[in-house]
Amino acid sequence: MARLEQLIPDPEVLLALAPEELAPRLLEVIKSQLQNGMINRDNLGYGMFRGEPAATNNQNAYPREKRPQIELAITEAFSWLEANRLLIPAAGLNGNNGWRILSRQAQEIDGAQLTNLAAANSFPKILLHPTLRDQVWNNLIRGEYDTAVFVAFKSVEVRVREAGGYTAADIGVDLMRKAFDADKGPLRKTSDPVSERQALAHLFAGAIGSYKNPHSHRTVTIQDSLEAQEMVMLASHLLRIVDSRDPNMASA
Repeated sequence: MARLEQLIPDPEVLLALAPEELAPRLLEVIKSQLQNGMINRDNLGYGMFRGEPAATNNQNAYPREKRPQIELAITEAFSWLEANRLLIPAAGLNGNNGWRILSRQAQEIDGAQLTNLAAANSFPKILLHPTLRDQVWNNLIRGEYDTAVFVAFKSVEVRVREAGGYTAADIGVDLMRKAFDADKGPLRKTSDPVSERQALAHLFAGAIGSYKNPHSHRTVTIQDSLEAQEMVMLASHLLRIVDSRDPNMASA
């Protein structure tokens, strides 16, 4: 049976964790302490604090004076699991009396995936361009960072091709340079200074060359959720620029 004080023996470390950071460990504890498939928040602290009869042989028991703060942290993490539909009310009176069961997602998810979910939830979906809000955000939740970045910048390529009136044969960096060419690119903004038009062409070409092309030609591994989010946000920003330059959208 997993116990929180064994997984996180230092109470100061526990108290320093945000609810979404504590939640993966708490879910691990909950999964090992289910009673008839259910858990009650009030049972999680049983035998966790020194000086209590149930903690007599618990070498990792937390200091009793830390109980209010630790119980608050546990409650916050428990509430986070509920808010993310990982813990749901049990049926009937049990649910009314505080008993919770694991959702289908919680039954399948492991600690690493839950950490990915927490990271994705800290990244508001609404910030993404509508084109990316479903598949790419779901990729981020699952920790599929390589796929998220590739799909995001592939979407940029497709969108530039559509807005610029190009064919499927127009791809990659060359497509970006033609579409945003400072003198004749269909997506250039003639009211901008030439230097800014050139810089934007470099930005699009550099982004596709750096973030989309490598994924097309070889295996690229991204392990940092924040890094992946930053890349995806860049793609989202580029898509919004294309929207603003698309003559079809402007006339719609």
